[in-house]
Amino acid sequence: MVRIAVTGSIATDHLMVFPGRFTEQLIAGQLERVSLSFLADGLEVRRGGVGANIAFGLGRLGLHPLLVGAAGVDFAEYGAWLKAGGVDVGAVRISRSAHTARFVCTTDADHNQIATFYAGAMAEASGIDLAEVAAAAGGLGLVLVGADDPAAMLRHTAAARALRVPVAADPSQQLARLTGEQARALVQGARWLFTNEYEAALISARTGWSRPQILSRVGVWITTLGEGGVDIAAFGRPVLHVPAVPATVIADPTGAGDAFRAGFLAGVAWRWPLEQAARLGCALATTVLESVGTQEYKLLASDLLARLAAAYGPAAAAAAEPRLAALS
Repeated sequence: MVRIAVTGSIATDHLMVFPGRFTEQLIAGQLERVSLSFLADGLEVRRGGVGANIAFGLGRLGLHPLLVGAAGVDFAEYGAWLKAGGVDVGAVRISRSAHTARFVCTTDADHNQIATFYAGAMAEASGIDLAEVAAAAGGLGLVLVGADDPAAMLRHTAAARALRVPVAADPSQQLARLTGEQARALVQGARWLFTNEYEAALISARTGWSRPQILSRVGVWITTLGEGGVDIAAFGRPVLHVPAVPATVIADPTGAGDAFRAGFLAGVAWRWPLEQAARLGCALATTVLESVGTQEYKLLASDLLARLAAAYGPAAAAAAEPRLAALS
């Protein structure tokens, strides 16, 4: 089985809910002097970070991924949780002084979000040598480069290419911080490129490359569209569209994209066809949408198979059953 290393942020999420709408608080002509305060109805403190979220999803699916990132002096309890979820945390760098990163996010009644991210120990991620990690692990089959300290993202990308290990590029929230040169370095040669719809436009702006030019430089470009599903594109081929798995209720949108990546990459590791891998990603994303927090969801084979059957038909569930049946 393909050994996946997931590089990216490790953080604690502070998730709040605002019962109104952010847009009703914004005044036209005054946006250059915004000073707003939102009274939240609830607060959930949860484990998160894109690297940890994706690794956790892969671990729950039985892939035993290697998490590569930097955490703080307060990581012991979180590390034990990840390990119990099937994640190898041996390559996590523990800071001697900084706290684990913090993600503070408020979601309004329309599911719009305003968030702030404190890097903390994540700033030390660039000190991790991926070549040493790969040697200690006995080799890697795929490296996902997720949102992290930008210097770490560039270093991990270069190291994976030097090792001739396929890269899944997932710059997500860090696109806003990247220079054009940095964005181009992360995209060029990626076997897989993950973005959401907004990031798809932003990555073109950052790199200065058109969509066809990006497609000519990557293997497969996966764009998540929220409730619209997923588009899978490759140079010279028609776009493959995979519908989303409908959610009964949206409890919290945070982490759904990370869950999709975990499900999709599990399918890649199992050598599934792209459509089948994306369907599993969509089913896992909806499971997270219906839970509060990014790692607190229940994952049952019967539930995933039922979601696949309802959204894509009995044949889709039957194709996934041999792998998913092993889930506890």
